[in-house]
Amino acid sequence: MARACRLSLLTFGLIFYSRTNPMSRVCELTAKGRQVGNNVSHANNKTKRVFLPNLQNVTLISDTLGRSVKLRVSMNGLRSVEHVGGLDNWLIKTKSEKLSERAAKLKREIKKKIAATVAPAA
Repeated sequence: MARACRLSLLTFGLIFYSRTNPMSRVCELTAKGRQVGNNVSHANNKTKRVFLPNLQNVTLISDTLGRSVKLRVSMNGLRSVEHVGGLDNWLIKTKSEKLSERAAKLKREIKKKIAATVAPAA
């Protein structure tokens, strides 16, 4: 039954974010994926097409962890990360369901590191 739900979501062109496929065309930070639409000719003929997000492999630096991380991010997601003030702030403010497995793991590491630095000071 779960498989039928997955297929129906894909046929209607809704974004389905799969955490199991690392090569899927989905942003690891914003879960922005492919969308389905139509090419419309001058004669108003409609043919199906796919709109893909502008995904790039980028290296982002985590200030809290003190290391760099390679992620597959959409350019819209990269602008959002810069707007919020960096990768650490973005991951803390974003829900874990929206993130990829790698990004969710990174979020847990950052939270653990922040908790460890705050606890001895108090």
